[in-house]
Amino acid sequence: MEFPKILLDKISQYLIERSEKIAIAETVTSGFLQLAFSQMPGAEEFFRGGITAFSNDEKIRQFGLDADESTVANFVSEEITEQMAISVSEKFGTEWAISTTGYAVPVAESEYEIFAYYSIAYRGEVILSDKIELHPLTKAIDAQNYFAECILSGLRCELKKNLLQVSI
Repeated sequence: MEFPKILLDKISQYLIERSEKIAIAETVTSGFLQLAFSQMPGAEEFFRGGITAFSNDEKIRQFGLDADESTVANFVSEEITEQMAISVSEKFGTEWAISTTGYAVPVAESEYEIFAYYSIAYRGEVILSDKIELHPLTKAIDAQNYFAECILSGLRCELKKNLLQVSI
């Protein structure tokens, strides 16, 4: 799997320049984001690691999600990704975090839609949450790859915006 080199290089550059770290919590992207970070130049300087949790029990255990509250949305919602981002950042002791959840294949629980929620957190606060929707005939691997690239693009924008705010 190859990700756009310029995207990976820019994220790496921003994080290294700032001496900041990042961690990943993912479900729907199944490790694609962690794979992308492992391909970035100097990743050992800023990428602390990640957790890929598929089962709801693991999501509760790894991210401290409330079982009753999370079951309503089958552990797939903007609020869930926000909680996951904050949790993984705390677990790994990082300034930045990304989290994802959603569906890469159309199933009854998703009303036969393919979509992902993601959140980006910085210093314990969620700074971006969004939803990505795809056509229900999209192949799962293509959906996961697309989700990962969109999320990485969102991170790059947030890093650049944050860098500009700090330098002003």
